[in-house]
Amino acid sequence: MTATLIPTQAVLRDETGRALPNRADRWFRTVELPDVRALDEVRGPALDIGCGPGRHVLALAERGIPALGIDITERALIHARARGVPVLARCVFDPIPGDGRWRSALLLDGNLGIGGDPVQLLQRVRQLLAPGGEVLVELDAPGQAVERQRVRFEIDDDAGPWFDWASVDIDGIPEVAGASDLWIRRSWTDDGRWFAWLSR
Repeated sequence: MTATLIPTQAVLRDETGRALPNRADRWFRTVELPDVRALDEVRGPALDIGCGPGRHVLALAERGIPALGIDITERALIHARARGVPVLARCVFDPIPGDGRWRSALLLDGNLGIGGDPVQLLQRVRQLLAPGGEVLVELDAPGQAVERQRVRFEIDDDAGPWFDWASVDIDGIPEVAGASDLWIRRSWTDDGRWFAWLSR
């Protein structure tokens, strides 16, 4: 059962005050068709890293796929819990339940940027995966340089903690995946968004 959220605005903002596009603006929407199609290959149990209000976890649960979301933004987790979405207030680099047993991990909405070091993040996620597990990543459009910066989520008038962030485009993922001991099973574009499945 899907509950409707109170209309809320979420922004990912850098230290200069600039709002970054195509990140948190999707948080409080229902899953869009590119998300629906990307989730078709998710195998449970699945871990959604940087889950926000939990729309992907909810979409997976509605398909009968066991999933858990983790995030450090408490305001987003409040919204997720209000809908009955299973979430934990947890950084991906902290101990995570099910370590080594997750069949799928999700890094959507550009969450490959969490921590500011995509290779370090993927190496950590690889530790969380079961043998044969995979990571679903969403990437920037081609031709954009990798950018590292400090950002925070702002939900209405509530600002979360600052954290390091990086952007990786579709052209940069082969190098990042290779350095993380992962291989690209497939990559694709869908309605202006870019995705890839990375396998152990």
